[in-house]
Amino acid sequence: MTNRAELTIRTRNAGVVLGALSPEMSERVPRTSVEVVAGDGEVTIRIEAEDLASLRAALNSYIRWADVAQETAEEARR
Repeated sequence: MTNRAELTIRTRNAGVVLGALSPEMSERVPRTSVEVVAGDGEVTIRIEAEDLASLRAALNSYIRWADVAQETAEEARR
């Protein structure tokens, strides 16, 4: 059974967040598959994992990285 999570972040910095997450997508995370796409004012992160522990770890990492990118973009606007 594959475990899945999808998170959509609405942000005016979608391009920045996508750009910040792009290097992470090229790294192979054990037992997981990750897709990140940007749309009009949002970024969607889709994660599939072999087990719940891997899903949780990947989701927590991508949420942290997206948050850092978002906060950095907001600080740069000030």
